[in-house]
Parts: sequence; structure tokens; C-alpha cells
Amino acid sequence: MGILFSAPQVEYDIIREEWLETVAQIGRQGVFVGGTWVSKFESAFASRLGVSEAIGVGNGTDALFLALKALGIGPGDEVITAANTFVATVSAIHHTGAAPVLVDCNDEYLMELDAVRAAVTSRTKAVIPVHLYGQVIDLDDWKAWSEATGIAMIEDCAQAAGASRSGQAAGSWGVMGCFSFYPDKNLGALGDGGAIVSNSPELAARLKKLRNHGGELRYQHDLPGFNSRLDPLQASALHCKLAYLDEWNAHRRQAAGWYRSHLADIAELTLPGHVEPDDTSHVFHLYVVRVGGGRREELKKHLQKKGILTAVQYPVPVHLLPAYAHLGYGLGSFPQAERYAGEILSLPMHAALQEQDVVSIGSEIKSFFAAAKVT
Repeated sequence: MGILFSAPQVEYDIIREEWLETVAQIGRQGVFVGGTWVSKFESAFASRLGVSEAIGVGNGTDALFLALKALGIGPGDEVITAANTFVATVSAIHHTGAAPVLVDCNDEYLMELDAVRAAVTSRTKAVIPVHLYGQVIDLDDWKAWSEATGIAMIEDCAQAAGASRSGQAAGSWGVMGCFSFYPDKNLGALGDGGAIVSNSPELAARLKKLRNHGGELRYQHDLPGFNSRLDPLQASALHCKLAYLDEWNAHRRQAAGWYRSHLADIAELTLPGHVEPDDTSHVFHLYVVRVGGGRREELKKHLQKKGILTAVQYPVPVHLLPAYAHLGYGLGSFPQAERYAGEILSLPMHAALQEQDVVSIGSEIKSFFAAAKVT
């Protein structure tokens, strides 16, 4: 028995013929940077999210970095985000010269506005709420607070493509939303890619220059820029996959329901909250459980031996990584993030997962804990 953790190769098989034809078109045109396929995907993605502009960039980290740069954020400024995010969120802030300010998570692994408010200083210029694991933070109050305070809200949607809340897509609540198209994401490229979405014509115009050496026209450089462009081969693959995004996300929610059915009686596990099949506020980029009793690593190894691949996202909170020791946070600064980092385990989740796979996973987990009780 072998159960994949993620399955981008399955998605590739679905789009293969269509995508290879677009590759042939790109090859015949000889336009391997920029071009119509990038524009087509940007337009389709913006329309899908209900925003006016989508700007393709090289990857999700660049999306966050360039969004901050578009706001003029730099040395002397502070940007608030989560302690339990992927390091890219914080590194994007760091490389602008601004100071990352971290907050703890709740028991759904999400940031809360009260914690953000408590972290605000006179230097706070922006906040990056992270829609972790595919679940959208309820940003109704955040949006009003952001507008009232003038603290810009940039959404980290790296794991939430296609998610929405109250009929509004993740990425469309703040001044900008940032997406990663890393291959195992819900909307994944066949390599690296990212995008920034916005309803601001001014920010969109600035971003289009920032991603392309500071100007949209060749040899015209209006500001100091960077080289971070979405590749047309990746854009064409994303354009193909975009048609399947809702279907694949619905399957992920169905798989989450299977997990809840087949894992509910395992006392040692804490499962994600129940999500109705039509509730698009969670697209289950990851299915994350908590393993009690300090048995996470043992369970992970047991499942691996049985051909079931799992992962930990993320084993060390950002403030405890050597790269960010200079922020001055120590052990105990963010108790929730620290505790959960030692308990969380991501089980297989992807658009090809079948209920029998989940039954097998549940059976192996039950066997593991049953054996532990016997010994």
C-alpha cells in the first residue's frame, strides 16, 4: 500500500494534452517571457476572484515582498503577521528592511484581530493575515479596522486559492492578496509561480513596474525594480488548471468529511472543525490533525513504514528559527504556536484521494494507538 501526500502528477495528467498544445503555441510564437498566456491567466484569475487586477510574479514569496514594496514599506516600519506561518511570510517582510512583528494563533491555527491590535505601535504600517492550511480568516472586522487605522492589510493566500467567505474571495479583502502557485498548492503550476491581486489601479500599475526592472516598457525604468515575472509556460498550465479549481477544492472538502467519519473515534487525535461540503471558507490545502501524548513522531514513522506519507507544517515557529532569533522573541513568547508545532501532523490531502485511502489511513492510526495501549 502506498498513499501519496500530494499528487501534482495526477493534476498534470488531467491537463496534459491541453497544456502541451499551449506549449507548442508558445514555442511557435517564440515568446518565452511575458506574452499572451500570462495576460490570459492574469485576466482569468482576476475574474475568478472578483478583483480588477492580477499581476503574475515569479513565486509566492516575491508576491508578498513586492506587495510590501508597492506600499513603500521599508526600514523603520513594522509589519504584523503570524508566528506559525511558513518562513516566507516573515522573510518577505525582513527583506524590505521592515521589522516583522509576530502574534500567536488560536486553536484553529489562525491569527485573531485582538492579538493584532495589541501588537500595533506607531511604526506599524501593515498586517499580513495568513489563511493557513486553506481556511479563510473572517476578515469583516479586520477590513473595517484596517480602513479606520490606515494600517494596510495584505492577505497571504498561498494556501487558499479558490477559498471565499461571505461570497468574497480570499485575496479580495485587503489592499492586496498574495498567492503562491508552488506545484502542490490547490492551484499549482508545473514549477514556481505567484500572483498579487488588487482592486487598486495605482498599486497594480506600480506592481507591474516593480516586477519588471521598474518599468513596463523596454529600457524605460521609472523606479528601482526587480526581476520577478510569471513564466508563460507556467501561466498556461495555471490557465488550464483554473477550470478545475472549484471541482478539486470540492473534492478536498469531501475528503475532509471522510477523515472526520473515519478518525472521529480516535481519542488521541484532535481533528479540524467540521466544514459543510458547500462551505468554501476552507479548501483544505492541508488536513492537519493534532497528536496527543507526545506521539507525533512515532505515529509519523509508523505511517511512513506502511507507505503513508505525512508532513509537519511547520515543525518550528518562526520566532524560534535561528534566522529570526534577532527579533528577540524567546521560548514561551507564543504558547499556542509553540505547543501546536509539537503536535500537528498533516495527513494526505489532494484531488485524487479516495475514501478507501482514508479508511486505510484511519485503520493504521487506530492500530498504532491500540498497540501503544497494549504495551
